[in-house]
Amino acid sequence: MAETLKKGTRVTGADREKLASDLKKRYSAGESIRALAASTGRSYGFIHRILSESGVTLRGRGGATRGKSKR
Repeated sequence: MAETLKKGTRVTGADREKLASDLKKRYSAGESIRALAASTGRSYGFIHRILSESGVTLRGRGGATRGKSKR
């Protein structure tokens, strides 16, 4: 599990690559962006950006869809 990072600190270089690799692995295993954000102490936006930069295909939001009801 990733160590909790001090909020607002800049993550660059090798540390950023290591974090991106860890988050990518955990996200691919099914963890949500919100769960990753909570466990690392970073914001949803930060995790989303890191995953996008790593080339991860982000999952849809899920939940109920609004379509014609099945009758």
